[in-house]
Amino acid sequence: MPDQPAKETAISGIQLNLRIISTVIFNFSSYLTIGLPLAVLPGYVHDVMGFSAFWAGLVISLQYVSTLISRPHAGRYADLWGPKKVVIFGLFGCLLSGLFYGAAALTSDNAVLSLTLLCVGRLILGIGQSFAGTGSTLWGVGAVGSLHIGRVISWNGIFTYGAMAIGAPLGVVLYRYGGLMLLAETIVAIIVVSVALAWPRPAVKGSKGKPIPFRDVLGKILPYGLILAMASAGFGVIATFITLFYQDKGWEGAAFALTLFSAAFVGTRLLFPNAINRRGGLFVAMVCCAVEALGLFLVWGAWDPLIAKTGALLTGAGFSLVFPAIGVEAVKVVPTQNQGSALATYTAFMDLSLGITGPLAGLIMSVAGVPVVYLLTALLVCLAFYMILRLKQPNRAAA
Repeated sequence: MPDQPAKETAISGIQLNLRIISTVIFNFSSYLTIGLPLAVLPGYVHDVMGFSAFWAGLVISLQYVSTLISRPHAGRYADLWGPKKVVIFGLFGCLLSGLFYGAAALTSDNAVLSLTLLCVGRLILGIGQSFAGTGSTLWGVGAVGSLHIGRVISWNGIFTYGAMAIGAPLGVVLYRYGGLMLLAETIVAIIVVSVALAWPRPAVKGSKGKPIPFRDVLGKILPYGLILAMASAGFGVIATFITLFYQDKGWEGAAFALTLFSAAFVGTRLLFPNAINRRGGLFVAMVCCAVEALGLFLVWGAWDPLIAKTGALLTGAGFSLVFPAIGVEAVKVVPTQNQGSALATYTAFMDLSLGITGPLAGLIMSVAGVPVVYLLTALLVCLAFYMILRLKQPNRAAA
């Protein structure tokens, strides 16, 4: 990636953060549309509509599948159209999902039609989120310069998980008072406001160079994506299975362990906003993987709830900066005109990892017990540490 103009460094910390927030706020909106129905739709499909747990799970999973499939396309179009157009396109996808939820509510007397409308809405939501999320990140990078790409990715993550944390309980409240229709109307209203705010904002200029083929982008990104995938497994097993781990041990307080994990994740990003620029992405990622692996080892060997909570906290703190730290290094290996494709492809490895981790860890649990999952995941994060070490070796030789 070419060096950025020196004027980037003249932006004060507060101005820098405000510029970033003014663009990643649109990713916050897109993730609100994910969080709002997250805790509602499974119960609605199973208990109200009368479908099996399989269909309840499928309705949720469809969004993640379409997100994974559409991410590379989102990146390619961000490179071709520019981030602003991609963000607005993605927001309209989120708006359409709300309209399909409303249509499903109106056709609730016809269960099959209503379920079909929900499924279509979830598929469209996945596409909308991948475009809005990828575009928001690149819009932020264009606003402050690629020198600060790590900070942009960090803020994007904070807003992502913040939206999910706010959206799920808010969605339950809305559903309780107005059913699926009120939920749908709220989603549409959020997106209408977001589009109205995004439309007048200035676009950023894209690169005029000829992009390299997607196959070449994937080849260059592959080692970085694999590292992210392995590190993401630690996030997956804490977020998904810590409750089962506590039940297996006969302990209480799993919810607080999740709170510690989330607080450490967000807190680390807020406390160390300049760590990647100062120490380099690979160094920060190595430290983070070491901390994450230590946390997972502690959860595996925990003989006391306090040890497990400490492990969850360390896992959250460690995983927090892996995504931006490795992401900074990943975009350096492609031309500027392929930044969108690079970021989207890189992010898809996390989507894929989280999609695989759940069923695979569940299978391992059924055979070897719950704690073993945390041991194996810790070893996987150690492998990610080793891969980062190998990536650093050419840098050492050059030095």
